[in-house]
Amino acid sequence: MRIGSGKPGPICTSPTVSPSAEAFFGCRASALIGQSRESIAANAGEADFWRPYREAVAARGMLRDFTYPYDHPDGGRRWFRVSGEPRFAPDGRWLGYRGVGVDVTAQNRTRTALAEALAELRGTNAQLLEQNRRFDAALENMSQGLCMFDAESRLVVFNHRYCEIFRLPPDALRIGMTQREIVATLVARKRYRRGATVKSLCDSTRASLDASRTAPVMRELADGRIVAVTHRPMSGGGWVATFEDVTERHENEARIAHLARHDALTDLPNRAALREAGTEMIRQGRRKGEAGDRLAAFCIDIHRFKLVNESYGHGAGDALLQAVADRLRANVRGAGAVARLGADEFAVLQRVADTEAGMVVAGRLAALIGAPYDLSGQEVAIGASVGFALAGNSDVDALLRNADLALGHAKAEGAGTCRCFEPEMDESARQRRSLERDLAEAVALGQLELHYQPLVDLERDRIKGFEALVRWRHPERGLVSPAAFIPVAEETGLIVPLGAWVLQQACRDAADWPDGISVAVNVSPLQLRNRDFAGTVLGALAASGLAAGRLELEITESVLLDDTATSLETLHQLRRTGLRISMDDFGTGYSSISYLRRFPFDKIKIDRSFVRDAATSPDARAIMRAIIILGTSLGIATLVEGIETEEQLAIVRAEGCREMQGFLFSPPRPVAEIAAMLAGVPAGLLRAA
Repeated sequence: MRIGSGKPGPICTSPTVSPSAEAFFGCRASALIGQSRESIAANAGEADFWRPYREAVAARGMLRDFTYPYDHPDGGRRWFRVSGEPRFAPDGRWLGYRGVGVDVTAQNRTRTALAEALAELRGTNAQLLEQNRRFDAALENMSQGLCMFDAESRLVVFNHRYCEIFRLPPDALRIGMTQREIVATLVARKRYRRGATVKSLCDSTRASLDASRTAPVMRELADGRIVAVTHRPMSGGGWVATFEDVTERHENEARIAHLARHDALTDLPNRAALREAGTEMIRQGRRKGEAGDRLAAFCIDIHRFKLVNESYGHGAGDALLQAVADRLRANVRGAGAVARLGADEFAVLQRVADTEAGMVVAGRLAALIGAPYDLSGQEVAIGASVGFALAGNSDVDALLRNADLALGHAKAEGAGTCRCFEPEMDESARQRRSLERDLAEAVALGQLELHYQPLVDLERDRIKGFEALVRWRHPERGLVSPAAFIPVAEETGLIVPLGAWVLQQACRDAADWPDGISVAVNVSPLQLRNRDFAGTVLGALAASGLAAGRLELEITESVLLDDTATSLETLHQLRRTGLRISMDDFGTGYSSISYLRRFPFDKIKIDRSFVRDAATSPDARAIMRAIIILGTSLGIATLVEGIETEEQLAIVRAEGCREMQGFLFSPPRPVAEIAAMLAGVPAGLLRAA
């Protein structure tokens, strides 16, 4: 293809254009002559592209392989490469260019495709390099060790963490080693526990790979660590193995499992663990055919534990329980088992020949625990009651339940008592459970009633108030003694709703009495520990309209013994409303006098045991006199309970006490009789000395 005129602008000014040029441009030669190349080019507006061409023409220089795009009338894009030599006349005048043009569309497309393919290849390679970088970073930063093996069991990849776990130097492994060679290296370096062989470890790996589901295999190392190994097959053969040091996790799991079955303070087994041990001991005995040797369960209750807590602090109480546990652990022989069942209750399982031998063991346990303890230089003496039962079948729960029933009877008889389970105890327990059900129904249905016993002021010859005493008239049992059902109510928690009812009913009844006549209500320790107790009292006053100053709450020392700070705060809150607080059964507890310093009681009620013994015991009378003097000096009213005879009345009056209560004046009476009782004072009701 010839190039025509040498003028910069037109493609060709020569009248001669080759047929191939016409074919390339898709138009006749006459349409091309006089046209500039830029005007027909597909990229005419790209000045930078055309600058070399223009500069060559302006300099009348050679054109070498200048290629430009052209949009063919058929809609396709073509590429045209031209080369030309400038032509000059003899006189030096420039005539133009003479040269050829070539259709290089096919070559250009190939070149473009190659360039794009190269660019894509470079991009893919960069991505692979980045992926490899990330893979290497992830591999080396894994918390687990990793090894990858090919279909021939040869090592393909491993990370530094794997070497760390097995304490291997970096040069101990190399790519291409077989799995057996690696295992042999570990065994030779004694990394696995004694007894592990190359064969057993390789067989374990193969079994893991052949398993239907992926599950870690636990491997124990020689230094005691546990490594969890997981094998995952790869498609096409080979596998990936991950190694995780789970020693700490296993220790934590073992610790949690231990805590779930052991007491945190003493580290003795708990009830669940004792039950398992008992079941195993019965099974072993049956397997060995030990017909003459029976399993016995001993339940032990510590006496005066609360006193130790109160006198020396909870730290001393904890130390005491640990000391008891240590003694039991050290003295229960052979196949026996020891457990802590509750705050101050322990249990022992041990084989004995018969009931007589069991009683000997029970006595030994009571003496063992009763021996003095040295708690930080302070000698502390406690006591213990023991109840035991012999296994009659394979039911460990029944055995422990029977021993606990025997313990209940032993506790009722005092510290140091040992009792063996008897069938009658089970019947007694069934009756008690029946009583519990009936009491719950009585509380729910309002089948209880209040009786009132007068509180007498002999100095003014009048009734000052009444103590409210709950009574239960059972449709079948008849009148049930409070001594029978109040302990049941406290043990079952029924005392809280029962006590709330007593407060509400007593306030309603007292609201109908003359002004100046008060009502006293006994408060259980469980009631006072209830967070809603203060609200219950204030609600009863508000609902009845009774003035706070006419309500008196009677508490015993046991109310304050367990949780002094909380209980005292509640009592202070109530006393600020105007109601009065008295301490009942004063003189029978361990710390009665100390509580007088910590809480301003309005009254102390001297226990009936002192007046009962006053006629025959100078000590009882002296104590009663001292309490009355103490109350007077502190500005606290004193009242003596249990006045039943004229002689007792005379003794109490002689000691200077003027407030009294007892059957000599009146037994507790239904509320319907209170109005008549008040109307009859003083005629015939109050005795004169």
